[in-house]
Amino acid sequence: MKMLYGLLGVALLIILAGVVYVFNQKEHMSEVTTLTLTSSVFDHNGTIPETYTCDGANINPPLSISGVPNGTKSLALIVDDPDIPQVFKDQRGIDSFDHWSVYNLSPDTTEIQEGSVVGSMGLNSRSEGEAAYTGPCPPTEYEPTEHRYFFKLYALSGTLNFIKAPTKTEIEQAIDGMIIEQVELIGLYDRAHK
Repeated sequence: MKMLYGLLGVALLIILAGVVYVFNQKEHMSEVTTLTLTSSVFDHNGTIPETYTCDGANINPPLSISGVPNGTKSLALIVDDPDIPQVFKDQRGIDSFDHWSVYNLSPDTTEIQEGSVVGSMGLNSRSEGEAAYTGPCPPTEYEPTEHRYFFKLYALSGTLNFIKAPTKTEIEQAIDGMIIEQVELIGLYDRAHK
């Protein structure tokens, strides 16, 4: 009889331990968040409105950020177009046109307002290499006329320091090894069929 009570006691302890484990796992899972980047003016793989392009006001679109992971010290945002014509890639020795680079954004950032200056700016791919946003402007004389614009957000374990405005490549090299999480929002624009 004592042995039976002993076995029941052990079984009860195992069940209780299992319940506590499951409860702790669920509690831990509720703390897990996923970094997200969205815009109120275009959906993922949707068309970027003309206002935010070279055909409009040429200002950055509004963006919303959520799910920044714990331990993030800064955020970086890079916007580029890998669909530029091969002739431009060859002439300039680039693989994409860089539209906007922003770094040292506060990890508390939840909104980037349209047409705003936030964080520290890197150089875009315009011939002058401006530290500013420049909107989508795909050339109509080359196929494809619709280009993809990748808005890439990075949660970083540190901050970046540059003496002068960096290029996208310099930012990418600096954040290598600091990326906690990253997310991508893609917008489309076609000047030939606007």
